[in-house]
Amino acid sequence: MFRNKIKHSILVYIAWIVSLSSYGQTDMQRPNVIFIMSDDHAEQAISAYGHPISQKAPTPHIDRIASEGALFLNNYCSNSICGPSRAAILTGKHSHKNGFMQNGNRGFDGTQQTLPKILQQNGYETAIIGKWHLISKPTGFDHWEILNDQGDYYNPYFITERDTVRRMGYVTDLITNLTTDWLEHRDKNKPFFLMMHHKAPHRNWVPAERHYKLYENTAFPIPETYFDDYEGRYAAAQQEMNIYRDMYEGHDLKMVTGIDSDTLLYDPWPHAFLETMTQAEQKRFFAAYRDRNNDFYTTKRTEKEKALWKFQRYMQDYLATVKSVDESVGEILDYLKANGLDKNTIVIYTSDQGFYLGEHGWFDKRFMYEESFGMPLLMSYPKHIKPGIKIDGLTQNIDFAPTLLDLCQIAIPDDMQGRSFKALAQNGRTPKDWRKSLYYHYYEYPGFHSVRAHYGVKMERYKLMHFPKENLWELYDIKKDPSEIENIYGRKGTEKITQELQQELLMLQDKYGVDEKYR
Repeated sequence: MFRNKIKHSILVYIAWIVSLSSYGQTDMQRPNVIFIMSDDHAEQAISAYGHPISQKAPTPHIDRIASEGALFLNNYCSNSICGPSRAAILTGKHSHKNGFMQNGNRGFDGTQQTLPKILQQNGYETAIIGKWHLISKPTGFDHWEILNDQGDYYNPYFITERDTVRRMGYVTDLITNLTTDWLEHRDKNKPFFLMMHHKAPHRNWVPAERHYKLYENTAFPIPETYFDDYEGRYAAAQQEMNIYRDMYEGHDLKMVTGIDSDTLLYDPWPHAFLETMTQAEQKRFFAAYRDRNNDFYTTKRTEKEKALWKFQRYMQDYLATVKSVDESVGEILDYLKANGLDKNTIVIYTSDQGFYLGEHGWFDKRFMYEESFGMPLLMSYPKHIKPGIKIDGLTQNIDFAPTLLDLCQIAIPDDMQGRSFKALAQNGRTPKDWRKSLYYHYYEYPGFHSVRAHYGVKMERYKLMHFPKENLWELYDIKKDPSEIENIYGRKGTEKITQELQQELLMLQDKYGVDEKYR
């Protein structure tokens, strides 16, 4: 009897030691990472951020990431355009250091150090599915299947290392299906790093067929600056990205030549729209828009009313295109939970930059103004991030790579210019030694939309921008003027803050090694 008790005690003790050991292994197990990035998805169109536009078109599945993790309130890009932002995310470096400064570059230098390469070298299985848009072939990925250039909304071509295949269907759904298929067939003995990159909601905002009429009767709130006159802002006045003046009425706004017409007014890139649809798909597309297009011709409108009509058409299509992205995120989150991966997987949702939804009368991005400089960031990781926290600290896309390496218990290379925000994500509090400013630089001029090259510095309250070719400056008090319509540079009383920001700007340029030719 006594011996049985001793034997039982020993077995209990061994079981306790084993349980502690197992707990330690589970706790120290490196996390999986799913990095979900859409294209041109504005914060205003994510309901977790609370903007009035998004309340009319909520994104409940994307919001789940914030409710289960963190919502970043002050996250920004380093260069607000597709390719350069992607290069910054991959390398943790500003454009002038990673070499991809504008979309017209010859190609991303795939021989350089990148986040997926480092993870791959440390035992991760890596994959990218969807939009790449860096001209060169992906490196550092065990599997890649990318869209050809921008990709098409319907029946797009996907490029792999072996061949190019046309897949029939809607691009967002196809990317989601390819992603879940890869998750099913991955090496289950390795942690994984997966980048799911959606084309949507990039121009020209073609919704999935099931969503053509989703918001046709919804009136979205019009930004107060929709009819901005750009007084005191030379570069803003010179752009070519105004909704009611510069949008292509056929390609962008789905407008046709007349009543009951099945011919678009103007489509400069038919390969990116109707040419990729089957005849049956084209027929259903025109049928879905016919009543609204007929109404445009049968209702007499002033020029101002036409401008407002175009805003509503833009919003209806843009937000209907977002709907499929939100559904995709829901499918991925459900997959993780159903397969027991949700507890040990970092999920990130972001976009390559922000986007204008009518502010200043605009669509597109490029400028350092808040709507396109800011980029959404939602992140969950149950082992590290408390549910529902909001992060105020200044973060940037060059921080993504060092943060993920930090969370995956991998050393951060010294030459990465970003900084891990692991500490911010842990409890939402901003450390005392956290950065007080951000550097931005846009290079692509002359270029599409005629946005002048510029750089600048953002601090908590103030922002200073410089357009070097024109030698023009803009200064904004974001607290008093969040819409950035009042350029206060050179005004009496701004001398001290201007000097402080110019000194901060020089400090950042020196810190990041910006060559004199780019200053």
